[in-house]
Amino acid sequence: MNSKFKIQSSKFAVLVAVLLAALCAPVAAQEPEKIPRIGYLSIGSRSFTPARVEAFRNGLRELSYVEGKNIQIDWRFSDGDPARQKASAAELARLKVEVIVTAGPADTRAAKAATRAIPIVMAQDSDPIGNGFVTSLARPGGNITGLSAESPEVAGKQLELLKEIVPKLSRVAVMSSPNIPGNAQAVKEAEVAASALGLNLLHLDISKPTDIEDAFKAVKHGRAEAILVLGSPVLNIRRAQVTALAARSRLPATYTRPEFVEAGGLMTYGASYNDLYRRAASYVDKILKGAKPADLPVEQPTKFEMVVNLKTAKQIGLTIPPNVLARADRVIK
Repeated sequence: MNSKFKIQSSKFAVLVAVLLAALCAPVAAQEPEKIPRIGYLSIGSRSFTPARVEAFRNGLRELSYVEGKNIQIDWRFSDGDPARQKASAAELARLKVEVIVTAGPADTRAAKAATRAIPIVMAQDSDPIGNGFVTSLARPGGNITGLSAESPEVAGKQLELLKEIVPKLSRVAVMSSPNIPGNAQAVKEAEVAASALGLNLLHLDISKPTDIEDAFKAVKHGRAEAILVLGSPVLNIRRAQVTALAARSRLPATYTRPEFVEAGGLMTYGASYNDLYRRAASYVDKILKGAKPADLPVEQPTKFEMVVNLKTAKQIGLTIPPNVLARADRVIK
């Protein structure tokens, strides 16, 4: 009797277990699958670099990531406000996103101050080593890696282009921000190129917005015949003012970013930022799959672009030689 009871009890236990499993299975199937969550930090505005943001999205799509479907992106734009940028970086750290993608050196610095644990991917940086973000390009050594926009020889190439479009050019004003590490090396390269081209350089430091008007007054006083504008947050955010003043001075100017030319600047030559942002997606992919930032070498630019604005050339009374136009990747008419 006891033996028979034990057998029946055992069968009953098995039946209960099967029923419980059957009841729980649909619940488990209904549980949403966790998708990766990443943060995007930019001190600029969403409208400042829409092409770069789209290039990053395209890079993710090429790797089969679809925003809102199998990846979540927390976008944080600070509209030029450092305090807001700092708060956004801290917020992304509190959210414990799996990766923070930064849009420039100032953003990387804010993210670095906010976390030493969450991986940080630089979409672009003028000088990752000089900025203190990585130990070396080959072995970053911390929680930061990504893309470097550093290519100091570009400044020399820009001076060559100015000389091509203004053959009698003899004096060029160089506008830069001394606190940007990448600019220091670019200035050195510009000096080497200027010596080879027989050009004199007039160095003008832009540290704050009020320096811009003063710099253009110095350009006129120093009798510069063209302008080389190196990148900095101050100049980038106020690109409309910079390009307007250059046009008003009727001076050819070359820039490091296409956004300046789209805002009315004459010409740009430099690393393709859209390509860098697209490639940043591959770093996100590798980190989400388990790679450590310290083991992912920082890559340098492989694609460069030249953009020429013919409307601006006409406005300042300048004819761009056909051989220069033929080398342009894009011409704004």
